[in-house]
Amino acid sequence: MRVVFAGTPEVAVPSLDAIAASHHELVGVVTRPDAPSGRGRRLVSSPVAQRAEELGVPVLKPAHPRDPEFQEHLRALEPHCCPVVAYGALVPQSALDIPPLGWVNLHFSALPAWRGAAPVQWAIWAGDEVTGATTFRLVKELDAGPAFGVMTELIRPDDTAGTLLERLAEGGSGLLVATLDGLEDGSLEARPQQAEGVSYAPKVEVEDARVDWTDPAVAIDRQVRACTPAPGAWTTYDGERLKLGPVTLADVELPAGELLVTKREVLVGTGTRAVRLGEVRPFGRKQMPAADWARGVRVGSGSTVGATDER
Repeated sequence: MRVVFAGTPEVAVPSLDAIAASHHELVGVVTRPDAPSGRGRRLVSSPVAQRAEELGVPVLKPAHPRDPEFQEHLRALEPHCCPVVAYGALVPQSALDIPPLGWVNLHFSALPAWRGAAPVQWAIWAGDEVTGATTFRLVKELDAGPAFGVMTELIRPDDTAGTLLERLAEGGSGLLVATLDGLEDGSLEARPQQAEGVSYAPKVEVEDARVDWTDPAVAIDRQVRACTPAPGAWTTYDGERLKLGPVTLADVELPAGELLVTKREVLVGTGTRAVRLGEVRPFGRKQMPAADWARGVRVGSGSTVGATDER
């Protein structure tokens, strides 16, 4: 059948590739407009737009999908269905009504858990053992449409949001194509989501990613992994921000925020046992092992992180 794919970031590219490789006819791609990037702030196409151009597929970049001109273009493509992955804009009912089989969204959680913008981050942060991906019919209410299919994925103890999302993007691409297949041959029927178990996953902001060292070590480990790679967990040292990569738990007790520095490692006290810092990124510098950072700025044992005297 004829499909128009909607998506924007890198995580949507595996689904675009899977659809392009399927027997379905990919007649167009919808993505967000070019955005400024880098130090020069030059306009750059989205990863989905770049991949679509490589595939030779027409690309639409509406300022908003409610734009009448965009909807006219979409109608002219005559799609039977619009699969969508992380498009990044609210699709109005007037656009939802254009394809006869609707818009089918791939969401990276086992709905109804973690509806919203950051399902993978919140699943890790909450300590979930299992998550997944779900295909469902897009409706006006946030991630609440009837579901077509679901896949599950174990959350590994060392998973970051980045590594887990990568696996879900690959596995979910197959689920999305299978959903399109079922819609085409009439073998698949959408079922309402369960009323119980609904939870929400709002966007994780930079301030949310600040570590409170009075929290338990296990909670800090989850927070840091959930915020890796974005927006990046952080604390402060000597008034400046220090970004944190994933940490590991240590069998040492220290006061919350206090450092224990050796030649090979840097430990930080928490509300329970200490954690061992991995990679860190000082303000204005590249990422480096915590021990290298400590040597470079002459951090000694007994120093603290997380003070409120930011510059």
